[in-house]
Amino acid sequence: MIKGVSSAPTKASLSPNKASAKDALILKKLSLEVSVLNSNLKELPNIDSHITVLLDEAVHALAVKPDGVYVDGTFGRGGHSRKILEKLGSHGRLIAFDRDLKAIESSITINDQRFTMVHSHFAGMQVKLAEMGIFQVDGILLDLGISSPQIDEASRGFSFRYDAPLDMRMDQSGGQTAAEFIAATTEQQLAEVIKNYGEERFAKQIARAVIAERNDGRAITTTGQLAKVVAGAVTRFEPGQNPATRTFQALRIHVNQELEELTLAMPQCLALLAPQGRLAVISFHSLEDRIVKQFVRSQANRDDLPANFPVRAVDLPQPKLKSVGKSIKPSSKEVKCNPRSRSAVLRVAERTYVA
Repeated sequence: MIKGVSSAPTKASLSPNKASAKDALILKKLSLEVSVLNSNLKELPNIDSHITVLLDEAVHALAVKPDGVYVDGTFGRGGHSRKILEKLGSHGRLIAFDRDLKAIESSITINDQRFTMVHSHFAGMQVKLAEMGIFQVDGILLDLGISSPQIDEASRGFSFRYDAPLDMRMDQSGGQTAAEFIAATTEQQLAEVIKNYGEERFAKQIARAVIAERNDGRAITTTGQLAKVVAGAVTRFEPGQNPATRTFQALRIHVNQELEELTLAMPQCLALLAPQGRLAVISFHSLEDRIVKQFVRSQANRDDLPANFPVRAVDLPQPKLKSVGKSIKPSSKEVKCNPRSRSAVLRVAERTYVA
């Protein structure tokens, strides 16, 4: 209800002249408030729509060659893929991967002979590309984590904003759901998952509460149930953050084996990239970013010999990757338009000529 309307005096309680003037004033004020409200609503970002994060920056980082071959390892809703296709020439090629069936469905809208969609997690890219006769590419883009459509679709079970089945699988065609994991896990394993993947300091307390709920005959099968149990176990949390945030993140990462997939994919990216080929990776939390940063660093600094080891500089192992610039974060303008982009970090590396 708009302030001032419910307490407005009725026309019958005023004299005709005063009533007319008073009503006019109220209507004018009401009209102004509605106008301001509508204006503010237009300025708010629509979090239910998918906005590709770091779109221009990521595609620019690939340094797309018109006749090159590129991989979008995480198609999502195709924002990055469409931008890459804009830069490719008639002989260029783009192969996109995604394990989400909804992403596969959305790719149908791209009617382009240069484009190929593959239903697979990106850790399978080397095998899938080999099946197509592709053994070398000019660039690979990975946009890690979960997409807005996955969060906003209640039935997927990714968000505590809705009370829905506790699924959390990116690929709903198979695999264990979060509810099934909770039903079968031990308290110790659950605590380790929440601590390691959610970086949650109350991991033990949460795991104890969840298992107690389960063992008392109350199976946790919905997001609402889980969020309620977690809220009862967490005594302190960051202002403005739901106490279940880190637990939901941890379960999602575990169910989808996200960090394992990334760890397996990084060496494949190195093996697939042609000399001067670019790798661009967008991460959304420190666990992902750490894997990317450490892998690039390990390939950029190959001098792992003991100090003072007698070897000529020319005989030292040469780097296979080199970092390109510093890490890139969304601009304040992008964060304002898409608050979910605020934690994104883009890292870029280039393949050297070293075999």
